[in-house]
Order: sequence, then structure tokens, then C-alpha cells
Amino acid sequence: MTSSEVQKTSALKGTTQAWVIDTNIVLDLWLFEDPATVPLRAALQSGLIAHLATASMRDELERVLTYPHIVKRMAKSNIQAQHILDRFDQHCLAAEPAAKAACTCKDPDDQKFIDLAVAHEVPLLSKDAAILCMKKRLFQAGVILNPSNLPTLSALPAN
Repeated sequence: MTSSEVQKTSALKGTTQAWVIDTNIVLDLWLFEDPATVPLRAALQSGLIAHLATASMRDELERVLTYPHIVKRMAKSNIQAQHILDRFDQHCLAAEPAAKAACTCKDPDDQKFIDLAVAHEVPLLSKDAAILCMKKRLFQAGVILNPSNLPTLSALPAN
């Protein structure tokens, strides 16, 4: 199922929304367990949000998990890289790479996140400075950067 099909289906059912989540936020979710990510983690685990991602985004995460400071943190937290990759996969909605968006990021490594969010007109979660400075341009392209309101279980219609 494509992300646009998921978006159409979720609009009807009021359930899953596709969001693009950059690698730093993924690490905050599944490695650092940043308290600020608790609502996002709950939304992912409940199926309210799906992580829209391409194979290259997963490859980037896999590469980052080999960085010495990340390996050290995983050891300290007793977390294996495969566990983080499994969590990524569990909540991932696979997508094909998107065409280059009209707005260009200063950091070429971050462009794929922007391209995907713009192509699918879905929210983008990032704390990368090169993306944060693009908030207005992303909004004009139909992307909400770091929305303050995450979907919650209480927002679901009663059956």
C-alpha cells in the first residue's frame, strides 16, 4: 500500500497518518528514549502514526548505528542495533524515493527527508538545524515541520 493510499484510508477510518521522521528523532525514540518522544512513541505503537521512509533512510540509520559514540550508548543502554532497526521496520511504511522537492536543504544528507515529506504532503519531524530553518518554505510546500499536536487515542471516533 502506498503512502497516499494509507492517507486516504486513514482519512476515512481516522486512524493511521504517515509522517516522515528523521534519523535523529528515530534515535531519540528507540535508543535515547528521550522523554519528549513519549507521545510520538505512543502514537507509533498504537498505529495512529506510521513512519514513512525509504530504503536509503533505513540504510542511513543502519550506518549511524555503527558510529562509535552510538555503539557506546547502545552498550550502556544494553540495546542492540538490530533492536532499533526492528522498531524502525515495525512502524515503517515503505516508500519509493521521492523526486527532488522545490525547496533545497543546505545539508544534502537531509534532502531525502524533505523530498519525501513534500511529495506526500505529510508532517516532517526533525531537530536538524538545516531543516529547522526551512519551516516556512516547507509549510508553503504543504509540509508541517514538527507539528505540536500529535494524534492521540482520544481523537479516535468511538465505535
